[in-house]
Amino acid sequence: MGPTVTDVAKAVGVSPSTVSRAMSGGIVSPATREAVLDAAAKLGYQPNRAARALINGRTGNVGLLVPDLENPYYTEVLKGVSMHLRRTDYHLLLADSDEDTAWEREMLHTLRQSSDGLLICSPRLADADLVTLADPATTVVLNRIVDSLACVTIDPVPGIQQAVQHLAALGHRHIAYVAGPPGSWSDARRREGLAIAEELGVKVDVVQSATPTFDAGTLAGDLALATGASGIIAFNDLLAIGMLNRLLSRGVSVPADVSIIGNDDIAMASMCAPKLTTISSPKERIGQSAAATLLRLLKDRTGASSTPEHILLPAGLTVRASTGVAPQ
Repeated sequence: MGPTVTDVAKAVGVSPSTVSRAMSGGIVSPATREAVLDAAAKLGYQPNRAARALINGRTGNVGLLVPDLENPYYTEVLKGVSMHLRRTDYHLLLADSDEDTAWEREMLHTLRQSSDGLLICSPRLADADLVTLADPATTVVLNRIVDSLACVTIDPVPGIQQAVQHLAALGHRHIAYVAGPPGSWSDARRREGLAIAEELGVKVDVVQSATPTFDAGTLAGDLALATGASGIIAFNDLLAIGMLNRLLSRGVSVPADVSIIGNDDIAMASMCAPKLTTISSPKERIGQSAAATLLRLLKDRTGASSTPEHILLPAGLTVRASTGVAPQ
């Protein structure tokens, strides 16, 4: 027989009910909660979640839905969420929608049934669908603003404006933007940021990619090059690295012939050759902030009647070797 709640209580010198409150998010002092969690970890105590759910209606789970786990961006967001939840009594349930809106809808429904709260990262569904599927009192959206839901994101506009200004300063007068998925909120915002190009005397062509992946970057690279642009801005780093690989295989020199800028600053951005200029995003911080916001909602359960919290985190351009002076 494994350790019980009574064993943990004896180890800390408190009552079993105090242990239960500490491990279920109830009202106890921070010092007591820390002591209880430490003792539970040392003893190997695991509360019976199924029994607790029948008693208080809570599962002890937090659901996280992402559009593509193969994209390192989302694994870094996941790490931030996991780090924040590590010292709580919540377990993390993870789902991948595979950039499919129908599957995203199904996964949201499933996670809502099996979790106390939801973290929805970069959803592709329309706002109206998200509001219908998600409870404002127990949901936080990442990388998107939905008016009636709590959200944690960066503003994509300043970053894309910095990217255009950077290319213009290097003498580029014709650039291509390789767009993201049609339902992407951040893609729509980045297109708004491209408006600064007109003020700078820079022509912009928009190229639609099949998916925001490395493989899609092969075709996107050909299409972007066909526009005649000397500078390319990609929806994300995976597309940018895929394009970089394709252009180099065609004998196109980067950045001597064409400059490339990505988005997200994933780890591979600084490992490829040449190293990728990209719009940085605080990925782990986004995950941590979203998890913290969700826990606040779950603690007071007033999210449905209060003004949703919208948190904007900073981002900016990181200049590396993939951008250079425009060719003559």
